[in-house]
Amino acid sequence: MASTETTPAKDAGSVEAGLDALETATTSRPTLRQTFVNKILPPIIALAVVVVAWYILYPIVDDPSKLPSPGAVASEFKDAWLKGDLLGYIWTSVSRGLLGFLFALVIGTPLGLLVARVKFVRAAIGPILSGLQSLPSVAWVPPAVIWLGLNNSMMYAVILLGAVPSIANGLVSGVDQVPPLFLRAGRTMGATGVKGIWHVVLPAALPGYVAGLKQGWAFSWRSLMAAEIIASFPDLGVGLGQLLENARTASDMAMVFEAIILILFVGIAIDLLIFSPLERWVLRSRGLLVKS
Repeated sequence: MASTETTPAKDAGSVEAGLDALETATTSRPTLRQTFVNKILPPIIALAVVVVAWYILYPIVDDPSKLPSPGAVASEFKDAWLKGDLLGYIWTSVSRGLLGFLFALVIGTPLGLLVARVKFVRAAIGPILSGLQSLPSVAWVPPAVIWLGLNNSMMYAVILLGAVPSIANGLVSGVDQVPPLFLRAGRTMGATGVKGIWHVVLPAALPGYVAGLKQGWAFSWRSLMAAEIIASFPDLGVGLGQLLENARTASDMAMVFEAIILILFVGIAIDLLIFSPLERWVLRSRGLLVKS
C-alpha cells in the first residue's frame, strides 16, 4: 500500500527533474567549439568552395576581360587599401545608406500604423504602397535627378521611395497578425489610443515589423546602388556604386569584381551585425527560438 502511495510522488519528481534538465540544456551557453562549428565554419567552407571554383573556371574561360583571376582582384583590393581609398568607398555608401534608412524608418513607421489602424487610409493608399514596393528602385533615379539635381538629396529621395513602402507594409502585416484578444485585453486594462499602440500593438506586431525593417534595408541598399551607378558625379564622392560604374567605363573586370564583392560584403555585414541579432532577440523573447 505504501509503495502505491509513493509512486505518484516519484513520478512527479521525475517529471520535474526532466523539465529542469530540459530547461538547463536549452538555456546553456554554447561552447567555443560549437560556435565555431555551427556559425563560423559553414561560411568559411562556402567561401572556400567559391574561391576553388573561381580558380578552376579562370583557365577555362581564359579571358581576363570577362573573368579576372583571383590574384588580379586581390591586387585591386591591395592597391585601393594602400592608396587609402578602400574605406572611403565603403564609408561613402554606408553613411548614405544608413542615414537614408533612418529617414525611411521615421516616415514608414507612422505611415504603416496609420494604414493598419484607419480603414479609410488603408483603402486609399494601401494598394499604392504595395505598388510602390513592387516598382524597381532604379525607376526613381531619372525623376529624382530632374527634380533635385545631382546631389545627396537625390540619393536620399531614391532611398526613401524604395524603403518606406517596405517598412510600412511590414508593420501593416505585423499589426494584422495581432490576435484580437490582445487588443481587447489592452482596452480592458486602459491601454487605448497612443498607450494601446505603444504597449500592445507595436510589441505584438514586432516580428512583422522587424521583417519589414530587414526588407526595407535591402531596398535602401539596392536603391542607393542604383542611384550611385546611374547618377555619378564627381562632387558626390566615390561610393561603391560609383566604383562599379567607373570600372565598367574603364572595362576593368578586376575592379568590377572588387566593387561587387564590397557591395555584397557590406550588405551581409549589416544583416549579420544589426538585423539578424534583432530578429533572433524578437523570436527568442516570444519563445520561438531556443538558445542552442
